[in-house]
Amino acid sequence: MKKVKAILFSLITLFVLGYIFFEAPNLNPLYAEGAMFYCAVVTIYVLVWALLKFGTFTLQSPENSGRAFNYVQERHFPKWVKVLLAAPWVFFVAMLIGSSVLFHWTTFRDQLGQAQITEFSSDVQPVDVSQLPIVDRKLALKLADKKLGERQSLGSQVVLGEPTIQRVDGKLIWAVPLHHSGIFKWLTNLQGTPGYIVVSATNVKDVEYVDGKYVKYQTDSYLLNDVKRKIRMSGYLFEGLADYSFELDDSGQPYWVVSTYRNQRGFSLPEATGVILLNATTGEISRYHIGNVPEWVDRVQPEDFIINQINNQGQYVHGIFNFSDKDKFRSSEGHMIVYNNDRCYLFTGLTSVGQDDSTIGYVMVDMVDKSVRRYVMNGATENAAMSSAQGKVQNLRYTATFPLIINVGSEPTYFMTLKDDEGLIKQYAMVSVTDYSIVGTGETVPDAMRDYQQAMKNVGMRPNLSETDQALSITGTVLRIASEFNGTSTEYKLILAEAKDMIYLVDASLSDELALTQPGDRVKIEYYQNPGSSTQAASGFDNLEFSQAA
Repeated sequence: MKKVKAILFSLITLFVLGYIFFEAPNLNPLYAEGAMFYCAVVTIYVLVWALLKFGTFTLQSPENSGRAFNYVQERHFPKWVKVLLAAPWVFFVAMLIGSSVLFHWTTFRDQLGQAQITEFSSDVQPVDVSQLPIVDRKLALKLADKKLGERQSLGSQVVLGEPTIQRVDGKLIWAVPLHHSGIFKWLTNLQGTPGYIVVSATNVKDVEYVDGKYVKYQTDSYLLNDVKRKIRMSGYLFEGLADYSFELDDSGQPYWVVSTYRNQRGFSLPEATGVILLNATTGEISRYHIGNVPEWVDRVQPEDFIINQINNQGQYVHGIFNFSDKDKFRSSEGHMIVYNNDRCYLFTGLTSVGQDDSTIGYVMVDMVDKSVRRYVMNGATENAAMSSAQGKVQNLRYTATFPLIINVGSEPTYFMTLKDDEGLIKQYAMVSVTDYSIVGTGETVPDAMRDYQQAMKNVGMRPNLSETDQALSITGTVLRIASEFNGTSTEYKLILAEAKDMIYLVDASLSDELALTQPGDRVKIEYYQNPGSSTQAASGFDNLEFSQAA
């Protein structure tokens, strides 16, 4: 019997150790996952011990039972055994109840922190307009998959991982890791997948495969090449981990950035405390607290943490018994990661509870230090704006992406892309937040801007255009000119002798004179200023040679 007990407990112990290795759970009992683990383990060990202690196993089956192995319990478990079995679960349930909003509603409400509240005005530009993210996650994956297909030797060995939007060397990009397509591909390429794909978030043509930067450690990989398992087995079995994101440092070296967190109340209210960086090539691990993370790390706060904190603030604004829903609000049904002044923010609208088609403003939360900016204004929700934009091109059956807010002539404006059934960008749209019947669309951003400004003027609005919104003009001599088809229309690129460091992008629809323009011609170009960029999108074109000839 002693040998049976030893074998049985050895098997249970091997199972538990195997579970710890392969599932890499959080073993800290102050987290729900860790507490559940200990409850299950204690229950299994105590129950098996009690069955062996207070029951009898026989190798001979009772007559006519038809079984080769039988267990007979001679008497009930003593009370202290039942208490020992129940104690872990009582602790778990007590922690759940004690962590609930019923006892901590003020902490639930205040976890996000005090927001800097500002009225939307002419000097508010929440998003860097020179870095408008026109490429969303789905399109980034499609473009990355197309780039991967160009390398036939790789397509059968790897699959695309989850893309992460970030800013690297001044460019807004999606970084897409490459994962092994199966265990046999992993066994034959233990050094990792040979690179990753970078997709520009602002230019659908800018897609690059980066070779030579091996990604050895991957999510959902095998043995210690799995990111979660590697970190846990490197001394972080008792740490709260969340949000495994693939990011690049300033040199292009890939890392896995994993947020660490602790709960503020029992099993509830997770709060980010810092990050763990795992070098995706070498496996080197570094930990940083929230106040000293490297500058290239864009995100410390997990997105779902922030959304939950926004919703908690709105839900419990006047306590847990606010049955009239006074002043309650919630986040929009979607959100985006945007950049302004080289800082990464989570952007989402705010909607009053019970008013599905109106917004009361929007909020931007810094994804590192969690500082909050809240802009107050009334208008249409993102979904209403998306429907309005789709309605203007309903004959084309385009689908709008989740919008973000920009400032156009002191008017808060939703900006979004319109995509076809294949998920490719066909047009751009701008919709007024305060009056979502005012819509502008176009095949280029300047075209959409012109159409939108005209729509505002048609209803008697006079946009107060800032310097960056106004169409500037330049007159000069054409030094070079070339045309290129961008997938939807022909685009001309001009360099003027008077501004050799600037390229002007002119859509063919702006003027029939473009096709006849040659180097040496005097031209006038109108454009919307794109600060800090070497390219400017034209909004008007005139070949002065033809005007003079006339």
